[in-house]
Amino acid sequence: MSELVITGARIVTEQGVIEQGVVHLKDGVIASIQSSSAWNPGMADPAAETVDARGSWLLPGFIDVHVHGGYGADFMEASPETLDTITRFHAKNGTTAMLATTMTQTHEAIDRVLGEVSRYMQEPMPYAQLLGVHMEGPFISPKWAGAQDPKLMLPPQLSWLQDWHERFPQLVKQLTLAPEVEGALETIAWLRDRGIVAACGHTDASYADIQSAVDAGLSHAVHTFNAMKPLHHREPGTVGAVLTDDRISGEVIADGHHVHPAAIRLLVKTKQPDGLLLITDAMSAAGLGDGQYDLGGQAVTVQSGVARLTEGGALAGSTLTMIDALRFMVREVGVSVEEASRFASGNPARLLQLQASHGSIAQGKQADLLLINPELELERVWIRGKELQA
Repeated sequence: MSELVITGARIVTEQGVIEQGVVHLKDGVIASIQSSSAWNPGMADPAAETVDARGSWLLPGFIDVHVHGGYGADFMEASPETLDTITRFHAKNGTTAMLATTMTQTHEAIDRVLGEVSRYMQEPMPYAQLLGVHMEGPFISPKWAGAQDPKLMLPPQLSWLQDWHERFPQLVKQLTLAPEVEGALETIAWLRDRGIVAACGHTDASYADIQSAVDAGLSHAVHTFNAMKPLHHREPGTVGAVLTDDRISGEVIADGHHVHPAAIRLLVKTKQPDGLLLITDAMSAAGLGDGQYDLGGQAVTVQSGVARLTEGGALAGSTLTMIDALRFMVREVGVSVEEASRFASGNPARLLQLQASHGSIAQGKQADLLLINPELELERVWIRGKELQA
């Protein structure tokens, strides 16, 4: 039995902030939350470890549903060592759970990643917990390829998805596709019926295309504004549909390079309170310096922290971490810490239908917690109640 008591924290809960609060963790879950005045030390084992937060923020761990790699490793490599490297790096930056995100690649390459991730998830995971896989492509549009390889893009192959779903049940949690391509609506309905998030991205879909896709079961948009048909006052496009349809949630890469803060403010206004998610879209260069890297088989140059394809110059993922995204939202976009926490934790949990166990600080939920000081610097990380060691 393991117990921990965190005292003197500004606890962000779904109901608001508890100033000078106490959280009691027991066996990897949150046993209780109280104000300091209501806390009875007799509720915990006398031998329990105690941490004095000294007025720092206590937030739920971040959940990143769109991340390709970090610290020199790429999910497409998918060896146990690679998965350890990525999950350890992002855990040190506040991500306690994530979706391993694939790239547009061959059937064989994606199949190998699914097999490796499935095996990895069957053993105890020492760092950030993999919740499943986000397949980004290959069923996307070459018109908005971004950093994906257009030579490998093709219409949805439902037989592939059916085979993977049978062999790796519940592993694929999200699939990004272009809703306007042939066979997309049938695929979206298939995903909906199996509880898999159908997301639009790398798409030239018109406003009408997105409406038809939402009617079929589409519910999410990846890296909103990036790699999708933009807003025009006579053809609202993909962006117009995402902004105006409450049935669609939207991700955003809040790094100051992908999307202007004013555009993020617009997204905040249209997607509050449950429809906006912070993601990193991080590639292998995250956590390392400028230089030459690889993203799903394509050469990437990172200069001044910005990742672009070496050939063509398209933005190629990011070097962002979730703690940096939260800081950007608070300092540059102007949201509160509580709002930014919801975008980084609560809303991703809702997207994945994991809100009963993840995404907020509440009794009975998994003890994935972050201690962040008033300057928004990450001080300590707990995953399943166990502190992450540096």
